[in-house]
Amino acid sequence: MKMNNNILILFALLFLTGCFRGSKFEEPPIHLNPNMDNQPKYRSLEESYFFEDGSTMRTPIEGTVAVGHYNEDSSFITGKNDDGTYLIENPLELSMEALNRGEDRYNIYCAPCHSKVGDGKGIITQYDYPVIPGNFHDERIRNLPDGEMFNTITNGLRSMPAYGYQLKPEDVWSVVYYVRALQRSQNASLDDIPDNEKNKILEQE
Repeated sequence: MKMNNNILILFALLFLTGCFRGSKFEEPPIHLNPNMDNQPKYRSLEESYFFEDGSTMRTPIEGTVAVGHYNEDSSFITGKNDDGTYLIENPLELSMEALNRGEDRYNIYCAPCHSKVGDGKGIITQYDYPVIPGNFHDERIRNLPDGEMFNTITNGLRSMPAYGYQLKPEDVWSVVYYVRALQRSQNASLDDIPDNEKNKILEQE
């Protein structure tokens, strides 16, 4: 009889355990060893009562540089000389690899507004875009120092957004090279042609 009672008690415990599975409780479960699993925290953009400005997200200390982004050559990452003037020439070594990279990045970030030939008639202008994109073949832009063009791409200008968040400095310099190639292609003169090819053209005339 005692054995039967024990079996009944065991079945009762199993039954009660099954009833609890899937049930909802208002109180949190007992956590014998919290081990810092649950602790107060702020979510992104949440209001903070700890910081004086009330913002949870903190801005980096002025002058700090993210890991992997430090470059001793400050002009390479700013497009400016030590005296604040713009670099006249592109410091990145010119190569087909750089031009191909520049074309790739240009077609992604620049062509929608400036078009693939750089005349400022990108596809975005077909949708009542309120701002007319710049024409890279205008004399003013053609005469810009390479460093100023780098600075504009990196930091933006007026309605143009800053692409320094998406593009590494070497990619921006590659884009500058590609823009110069576009300008050269649309504004070439006879003096740009190699002498042997120039002579062939002159002979045909």
